[in-house]
Amino acid sequence: MLINGIAVLLDGFAYGALLFLMSVGLSITLGLMGFVNLAHMAIAMLGGYALISGMSMLGWSFFPALLLAIVLTSLFGVVLERGLFRFVYGAPPLAQVLLTVGALFMIAAAATYIWGPGLQAVTIPEFLQGRLRIGPFGFSRYRLFLLVVGLAVLVLLQLGMVRTRFGAMVRASVDDQDVARSLGIPVDRVFMGAFAVGSALAALGGALSVQAMGLDTSFGLKYLVLALLIVVLGGAGSIMGTFLSSMLIGIVIIAGAYYVPAMGAFIIYLVMIVVLTLRPTGLRSVRRRHP
Repeated sequence: MLINGIAVLLDGFAYGALLFLMSVGLSITLGLMGFVNLAHMAIAMLGGYALISGMSMLGWSFFPALLLAIVLTSLFGVVLERGLFRFVYGAPPLAQVLLTVGALFMIAAAATYIWGPGLQAVTIPEFLQGRLRIGPFGFSRYRLFLLVVGLAVLVLLQLGMVRTRFGAMVRASVDDQDVARSLGIPVDRVFMGAFAVGSALAALGGALSVQAMGLDTSFGLKYLVLALLIVVLGGAGSIMGTFLSSMLIGIVIIAGAYYVPAMGAFIIYLVMIVVLTLRPTGLRSVRRRHP
């Protein structure tokens, strides 16, 4: 019983790490930039397809193809931001929702045309396959890898926001855009950079999720509600809050599927109700003075 419980907990943490990678960019754009980007998970989906294309069409191995997927998808995110999304910054949320939902369906349609509607698969490196035995416990190597990547990204993001000049400019732009502009901070470029980082993280999460979640052209819409739930629970704009809520939701999903599969998604929304009743602004939140 103890061994099964620890295995379920680790699987929940690994699943939560994937959710964190895919959701933290949405938390950044929604909480820090004040932009409702419902096309975010479509960008994550493109990261998965870019990984598959790099491996199947170019013949690259997993990690070079993963790097290619991150770079290409990040560039695509910047093109979307500069060519489309920036024109609705500060617009009513409904306008942002309509535009980004339209972009989500357009990206899904383009993916269906290019890659087809079928479920895609990827071959991970041999050293990440199988299970790692530690005493009486056996852990999936790939899930341990996902957990390590999630923790590494969390540390890098936290350090980047606190210790770097770009992080200081982001914090200043979030706190008061008018004052930031008066100090010479290029707020538009800062937001473009933040959007690029969010897109790169979405691509990383989407690419790494192919092995664990599968990939088809409904991926963006399928996991959008889950990403929004994580951002709301964690507090929009909070990196640590997004991480904590991702871990919580990951454990709830895996434990629910293992112990009470008949309850389905009900447990997730029950947790959401409890958390938001106790903390209406989420586990951690970032306040913005201006949209």
